[in-house]
Amino acid sequence: MADDLKFREDGTFTIVQFTDMHFGDGKEEERQSDGQTAALVEKIIAFEKPDLVVLTGDMIWSHGVADPKASFRRSIAPVVAAQVPWAAVFGNHDAEDGVTREELLDIQQEDEKCLSAAGPADINGVGNFVLKVKDADGSEAAAALYFLDSGINAPEAIGGYAWIHPDQIHWYTQQSRRLAEQSGGPLPALAFFHIPVPEYEAAWNGERVTGTKEENVECSKINTGLFGAMIQMGDVMGTFVGHDHDNDYCGTVHGIRLCYGRVSGYNCYGKLQRGARVIRIYEGKREFDTWIVMEDGGVVR
Repeated sequence: MADDLKFREDGTFTIVQFTDMHFGDGKEEERQSDGQTAALVEKIIAFEKPDLVVLTGDMIWSHGVADPKASFRRSIAPVVAAQVPWAAVFGNHDAEDGVTREELLDIQQEDEKCLSAAGPADINGVGNFVLKVKDADGSEAAAALYFLDSGINAPEAIGGYAWIHPDQIHWYTQQSRRLAEQSGGPLPALAFFHIPVPEYEAAWNGERVTGTKEENVECSKINTGLFGAMIQMGDVMGTFVGHDHDNDYCGTVHGIRLCYGRVSGYNCYGKLQRGARVIRIYEGKREFDTWIVMEDGGVVR
């Protein structure tokens, strides 16, 4: 199925990013909010008609939930029903309690349109993988999409959130180098993960800043060098995260655009109107456009 991703005849490829849907236990008090989230996902997919849907974590609350597998099935149901290719990375709440990332990945892979993969077993995380987008002719790779598992919590002695580990970064650089060798140079790429890297703070004061910052950047206390590796490899044009529900901004640091999605779930905190981020890349160009679509049909560029 992954081989079926390709640019359209007009040279575009469109991604819709939903993040932090936070489906709950299915109890009566949560049904309305989860129903609103499902309706939002259905509406935006139907309107945007994306080539790929990406879920950037916290699809569910797992802590204190009686049946997190059932919650997860409800969370992805609107995407599955749309019958579009999709992929997901895990957030810090998806497998926090009562379920494993491996079990949730198995549920994803029941859908033939799902492109998520476990990734290498010998590195940290579940869900480190890369998808190639072929040119409109379907003959060769024209872009790459990297997916990374940013974990849950840091060791207690350090505190705060987890980080993308050096072995994951090494895996990314290996993939990037291999694709560059096959393509005669760095392949235009995007990266998706849940918890922002520390450079997101600099992005708010960077170039071409758009959007809203209403809370702190809740990144890890340890910087393991993912952003530096992306600079070195020269392929990633932009990164897309979730996690901080009251941030939806993009800012450019050293040529890489660091973007938040727009919180999509109603069963969680956040003052921003719920919505999704749309990303459009172009065949043969090292550039992309991105904007936010909201529940009321409004657009934020």
